[in-house]
Amino acid sequence: MARNTLPSITAGEAGLNRYLDEIRKFPMLEPQQEYMLAKRYSEHGDRAAAHQLVTSHLRLVAKIAMGYRGYGLPIGEVVSEGNVGLMQAVKKFDPERGFRLATYAMWWIKASIQEYILRSWSLVKMGTTANQKRLFFNLRRLKGRIQAIEEGDLKPDQVTEIATTLKVSEEEVVSMNRRLSGDASLNAPIRAAEGEAGQWQDWLVDEHESQEAVLIQQDEMDTRRRMLDKALGVLNERERRIFQARRLSEDPVTLEELSSEFDISRERVRQIEVRAFEKVQEAVQKEALAQAKALRVVDVDA
Repeated sequence: MARNTLPSITAGEAGLNRYLDEIRKFPMLEPQQEYMLAKRYSEHGDRAAAHQLVTSHLRLVAKIAMGYRGYGLPIGEVVSEGNVGLMQAVKKFDPERGFRLATYAMWWIKASIQEYILRSWSLVKMGTTANQKRLFFNLRRLKGRIQAIEEGDLKPDQVTEIATTLKVSEEEVVSMNRRLSGDASLNAPIRAAEGEAGQWQDWLVDEHESQEAVLIQQDEMDTRRRMLDKALGVLNERERRIFQARRLSEDPVTLEELSSEFDISRERVRQIEVRAFEKVQEAVQKEALAQAKALRVVDVDA
């Protein structure tokens, strides 16, 4: 049987609209259909069944990907990374758990897209602490909630509200907002299939979380921690200490303190920190790419 390929997106809004039209042609699955296809793949390795599970959920990927349009990255690549996450979800999905594939897959899709964004945006540019990363991925949502989605600087009361909600400084909110000031409006119009009109926000998915979804998210976070722990293995003892103290701590240790601890200059501490970060970043990227390549086996000859 010929290779089962997924639809691709060409550049521009016209290419995106053609892609949306194409994926809407794939039928949605009834619960029993989904269950039987998942059983066929999990028990017999039926790649045709896996392909049908993937194509029936491409609209879910598109909806989630639209929520990440504001990071200045090609939407085609964002969707493609989401599709990798979907294929990973199909590969690991257990139909006996009792919930739908969409509930399970949404976390894999989001994780894949976010990892792509983190690889594309310099971690130095966007910040490295957990709070800063939370700000990076939640600023647009909070701006929409307080009706501050227009471009330009936030009002002082809006800055204060966002900083309080995400437990970051007001300076960090202002800085991150300016870095992401190229966000596209969620009210921008789009032409859907069969001449239907709508806005980008119409494609956003329901964010309500089931108990199973929360557990899946926790499992994904554990996977990320394992990847980071593995990447730390490329550092020697001093590099690891400095990297963890400066990059992984919610309250980073100062250069002066580390300078005294290791009896070296502050500039030398800074150099070690930068080099350690580069080594860890490279190790994480290699691991992520290796996993992504392994997952593409779902989309090969049946």
